[in-house]
Amino acid sequence: MRPSLQRFLDALTGAPAWIVDQRGDILATNPLGRALLAPLLDDPDARKNSARFIFLSPAARTFYPQWERAADASAANLRTAAGRNPRDKALTDLIGQLAARSDAFSSRWSAHDVRLHRTGTKHSHHPDVGDLEFVYEDVELPDHPGWMMFAYTSAAGSPTEERVKLLGSLAATEVDERATAPVLQPDDQDTPTER
Repeated sequence: MRPSLQRFLDALTGAPAWIVDQRGDILATNPLGRALLAPLLDDPDARKNSARFIFLSPAARTFYPQWERAADASAANLRTAAGRNPRDKALTDLIGQLAARSDAFSSRWSAHDVRLHRTGTKHSHHPDVGDLEFVYEDVELPDHPGWMMFAYTSAAGSPTEERVKLLGSLAATEVDERATAPVLQPDDQDTPTER
């Protein structure tokens, strides 16, 4: 990740934004993007991959109230990526893993749908702030083929706008707490005393 690209993401302060590759791996986020995607990024089954999260994590069905729609789009995006890059080993490994572990993915994969979605509406249910409705934009990054930047915005004065502000406040508080928390050194930790 170029430092200038990360700085660009970080400069987007009013909207969650992130960069993904063609496999759905989350490569970078701004602070609001990190806060919004925390259920995905922190999920051990997902390993920071949106397709793994959707098809392998039970938490995805809560995070995506319209899970069927998210699953359809994810499989179609992977089908598009596979058509463009049939020799991408990491991509074929991911598809194989999803096909082996998820009947929901297998049925969608066999439908042979392809999709490029550059804009639309997304719904999510965040565990800290509740239901959110966004309009998203997807921008290709030509210096990195297969990379895309997503930015999610909400209507002015909407409940989502207020919840995103709350999410940003919660994320900032969490960062502040981590920054001021004492770091225990091995000598600082309690050790059993000999009797």
